[in-house]
Amino acid sequence: MTRLTPKQNVYCLMGPTASGKTALAVELVKRHPFQIISVDSAQVYKGMDIGTGKLDSEALKAFPHRLIDIRDPAEPYSAADFRNDALQQIDEVLDQGDVPLLVGGTMLYFRVLRDGLADMPHADTTIREEIVQLAKREGWDKVHQDLAKVDPQSASRIHPNDPQRLQRALEVYLVSGKTMAELHSMQADNSIQDPLSFNLHYFAIQPEDRQQLHGRIEKRFKQMLEAGLVSEVETLYRRGDLSQFLPSIKSVGYRQVWRHLSGELGYDEMVEKGTIATRQLAKRQLTWLRSWGQLQRLRGSPVKSIDCVLNYVDSASI
Repeated sequence: MTRLTPKQNVYCLMGPTASGKTALAVELVKRHPFQIISVDSAQVYKGMDIGTGKLDSEALKAFPHRLIDIRDPAEPYSAADFRNDALQQIDEVLDQGDVPLLVGGTMLYFRVLRDGLADMPHADTTIREEIVQLAKREGWDKVHQDLAKVDPQSASRIHPNDPQRLQRALEVYLVSGKTMAELHSMQADNSIQDPLSFNLHYFAIQPEDRQQLHGRIEKRFKQMLEAGLVSEVETLYRRGDLSQFLPSIKSVGYRQVWRHLSGELGYDEMVEKGTIATRQLAKRQLTWLRSWGQLQRLRGSPVKSIDCVLNYVDSASI
């Protein structure tokens, strides 16, 4: 009888922004042969360090992070790109005899890794042209309003001034009759993707005190400003080949500073809107986590969280 080789284990550390994921990951690396793989849609970009919360260069030498600084801010990076890159990095870590630890707060990336990519309908040139003509006649606000009627979930996360994503979301619905979320759900239900060659285990830092988290967010954003966030964004702004509609510049914090540099926001208003946007991001991340299955929730002190993760890892490897 042929004996099946058991799948190896891969661990994911999730949580809202400013919850202490990176600090916990570093402590775990000190105590176990983990290698960190970043799951952050902004940390992939070069030259975006302060506002994305990357470790400084010395810390990164001591605790390397895979999948950071792999794209220029002018180059979009998709969930599909992440899945392909993450699978490659996971295989490399396992081949080296270490344990992959995926760390970050981009929940869509975690879902795409777990569930695969939805089989979205191909572009329909006729419908696409109709949407473009509607925008020319009545503006992209009208396109956003139409999208909100049929796919409110997509409309809530796509800015009215983001024509590319607005057009695609409305096109997907008009072609298929289903929202993007429905297509993703159908894929998960039908198990379209090939099964992963490893087991995924999920941990999440979930602060019990929402006000305390908001306080940490406000303090962290101000620390980023003191560390030179405005100068960092100004370097990007002066390049001349970037715009506020690129995924990189739409990242929380960068978008608000960009608007400040363009004269759209005063400094104090930028700080306020940056803090609010970060709180809203944390709220969305926590919403994702509430519906995430088979999740080990970390709510205690950092020491207890470390022990919880390591005890689980030990038991899972038996």
